[in-house]
Amino acid sequence: MAPEFPAGCIVIVEPAGVVSDGCFVVAEHLGGILLRQLKKLNGHWFLHALADNYPALAIDGLEQIRGRVIQRAGRRRRDNKLYV
Repeated sequence: MAPEFPAGCIVIVEPAGVVSDGCFVVAEHLGGILLRQLKKLNGHWFLHALADNYPALAIDGLEQIRGRVIQRAGRRRRDNKLYV
């Protein structure tokens, strides 16, 4: 999910967070866990990767969402970012 989430950064997830179009989420998909941006297009939800070489994944509903990303932390203060 670079450049928004560079390798080695720490992602803090709120399991009970309210999700909306455009927020970053941790989701379960086909037995795996993914970090993606949640998008809603024409009434359908998708897990969107920021890199172009990964397809958007359609999901049946928000039951697959395990939590909303609320913070990114890194080694330096400037690497920290809030998503609330």
